[in-house]
Amino acid sequence: MNWLIWSLLSAFFAALTAILAKLGVAAVDANLATAVRTSVVVVFTWALALANSQPQSLRAFTGKTWLYLVLSGMATGLSWLCYFHALQVGQASRVAPIDKLSVVLVIVLATLFLGERLTWGIAIGAAMIAGGAIVIALD
Repeated sequence: MNWLIWSLLSAFFAALTAILAKLGVAAVDANLATAVRTSVVVVFTWALALANSQPQSLRAFTGKTWLYLVLSGMATGLSWLCYFHALQVGQASRVAPIDKLSVVLVIVLATLFLGERLTWGIAIGAAMIAGGAIVIALD
């Protein structure tokens, strides 16, 4: 599968995540709910990784790889904690679009730190995403 199919699947599962998470945090502590969700993700991804990886794959990890993946994991955890708190107190149809402002931030950060090219199309698309999120949040 190419990047577009994987991206569309990611969007679908992210949408499903928002609805299921909103239902799941209705009457429980958001931090504990995030811990349960994260535990499921850990078990599920380890099972997939072990089933699909070559034994020597782990040896390719460098110190820099570990650092970036650990920092990414910490950022993911913080994102999920904030997201679950937002879902607990807000409407999923408003929380999810604001959360997707991460797309705009990725574009900015990828341009600044990864050297990715910012085209007019990408800039206009990012502005539209930001504008749409703001319109939905203020409705």
